Amino acid sequence: MDEKPAFCHSAQQHAGRNQLTTPEKPLSFICVGAGAIGGYVSASLLAAGHRVTIIERPHNIEVLRADGLVVQHLDGSILQTMPELFPSFDALTALRNFDLIILALKSFDTPAFLDSVTPFLNQLPPVLSLQNGIDNERLLAAHLGPDRVIAGTVTTAVGKQAVGRLIIERLRGIGIAGAHPLTRKLMLALNTAGLNPRHYPDAASMKWSKLLTNLVANATSAILDMTPAQIYASRVGFEVERAMMREALHTLTALGHRVTDLPGTPVRAMASAFRALPPGLARPLLARAIGSGRGGKMPSLHMDLHGGRKSSEVTYLNGAVVRAARQAGLSAPINETLERLLTVLINDPNRAADFRHNPEALARATLP
Repeated sequence: MDEKPAFCHSAQQHAGRNQLTTPEKPLSFICVGAGAIGGYVSASLLAAGHRVTIIERPHNIEVLRADGLVVQHLDGSILQTMPELFPSFDALTALRNFDLIILALKSFDTPAFLDSVTPFLNQLPPVLSLQNGIDNERLLAAHLGPDRVIAGTVTTAVGKQAVGRLIIERLRGIGIAGAHPLTRKLMLALNTAGLNPRHYPDAASMKWSKLLTNLVANATSAILDMTPAQIYASRVGFEVERAMMREALHTLTALGHRVTDLPGTPVRAMASAFRALPPGLARPLLARAIGSGRGGKMPSLHMDLHGGRKSSEVTYLNGAVVRAARQAGLSAPINETLERLLTVLINDPNRAADFRHNPEALARATLP
């Protein structure tokens, strides 16, 4: 994809099928982060006629200025858009002219984002968090005010081939929660951009339901260096997974939240299999569902660990379950151990051999 393909469509050409169909004027967005999710959402909104300005690292901006955002759709068509690009909020002027900030960063980057916008709090538009985990909206609300935070989640699977080069692997949708004054306009914008939005009245239940999907075969895959299919093919590997997921479900229920289906993602059926079915029946059913849902793509924690990244979202996934369990007066020892083990491997890669392809070793370390 080094050269522009002959069948590449510009945003103007592509907008024909996503053209705004109401008299409302297009919205103006700032998207912080142009990775898989941020790039996909930004390109889709641009193609639908909205204004999108992206905040990105300087070395990524050079690539994006040369080639733009290139998104390959499921039908093989390719969308190319050219967003406005800036390295920081310092370089932006007239923040009040923007309607919304889309936050598409890893959860461990949220504190740095908050530091970067502190000088501009009086001018800042509301923030839509499309991040994983259940902690980001709380952190954002504490810093910006609850009236300037919208909870969101993305279930469409997007692969990142290189900076600005994205491929849609499974088209599902976006969840938007709450009753913010911008919600109706935002839902319309996402819909006209072909992003398949769905509204949820309960933000916490929506975010917890997405957390459940992020927990599945994620930390275990990273620690064991095994695919989700390999883990679920192992009786012992599945025992660890089942115990971890049941802790999360017990905590969710104790806090008064509900499992809810997300766009294109039957989370309730998955939760019922972990909760109610005997292991011998649950394992083959879940193995098929998880394998078909993920395809051949490795989970995010595995990609981060084995790609050499020194930061990990495990603290915001399994670690979030541990913190929430304590809040509910419970404990989550399986999730706590998985978080601890993965953190050890991040800091000392030489320890990876202790668990590589060895579910029995992981079971001894986690299960009572």
